[in-house]
Amino acid sequence: MSNATPGNISSAALSRFCIEALRRTGMSETDAVNSTEVLVTTDLWGVFTHGTKSLHGYLRRLFGGGLRPTARPAVVAEGPAWAIVDGQSALGMVTSLYAMQTAIARARTQGIAYVGVRNSCHFGAAGYYAWLAAREGLIGLAMANDIPSVTAPGARGPITGSNPLAYAVPAGKHPPIILDMAISTVAGGKVFAAWMLGKPIPDNWIVGPDGRPTTDASLFPRNGALLPMAGHKGYGLALLIETLSGILSGAQMTWGIRSWMLDDTSVTTGHGAAFLAIDVNSMTPHQDFRGRVDALIDEIHAAPKAEGSERILLPGEREWQNHQRAQVEGIPLPPDVLETLSRAAELAGLDMASLR
Repeated sequence: MSNATPGNISSAALSRFCIEALRRTGMSETDAVNSTEVLVTTDLWGVFTHGTKSLHGYLRRLFGGGLRPTARPAVVAEGPAWAIVDGQSALGMVTSLYAMQTAIARARTQGIAYVGVRNSCHFGAAGYYAWLAAREGLIGLAMANDIPSVTAPGARGPITGSNPLAYAVPAGKHPPIILDMAISTVAGGKVFAAWMLGKPIPDNWIVGPDGRPTTDASLFPRNGALLPMAGHKGYGLALLIETLSGILSGAQMTWGIRSWMLDDTSVTTGHGAAFLAIDVNSMTPHQDFRGRVDALIDEIHAAPKAEGSERILLPGEREWQNHQRAQVEGIPLPPDVLETLSRAAELAGLDMASLR
């Protein structure tokens, strides 16, 4: 029986639901379990735009053929401290887990490693893969490219993808520092969520077809584009991520990528990604490193606070608080997530009652 607060969903029930849905596409138990772990952990963090909300879209592509449920990612080029992985159009979680694990293994022998990915798809929350490295005591970075949805200074329409970037730094007594961000002012998923909920958006999130700011979420992505974070700075970061995820990996780039949500589900999307791992123990004793990270965190927590501020948070702290609470009380899935899970249940032939 679930101990979740009424109205919330237990992580165990949500995991069982997602695993079974993925298995019904022909995916192996192992891949279904590992992919579900990425999605449910993201929901436990409270990042509902990139968790199980995406399951329906993944199922559509798995059933449609644009994603191959039995595909096995493979290293197709390599050196001591680097590798290129061909995802073979497997689910993005399957390929990304394999790639980050490859980066971690090579960093342990070489100190640092880069793994580029081609022939992948949307991979969910970049922060999860960076955290995998931090969980093992390494510094992790994860990023991916995407079909253009973000404008650039001087442009009227989309120029780059929202191209997520995440890093994770292991600590000692504190949880790892984790930053996961899109290079746009907000992730496209937040615009979709506002549209599904019938809510207006701030006028610094997207531009309309005339290149001017708008509060109409329905214009995105067909007739609008996200604004880059901090103007030219976000634009510049997007090009770095495109370089590491698309150009260097041999993946598709910009308009060569297909939309995983909107395009024909029988067509592969060609996304690229990049994962880097740094083994701190190769350069300094890991206990010393963790102690120095803890000292930095303590220093920030102890810094003078602005009037009305109760605490200075580090990146990831709010997510870990959400995670701890949701493990006990269940996950407070928003209405838009429950609605997409209902559509996923219908597609996979499952009963939504299994979530309770």
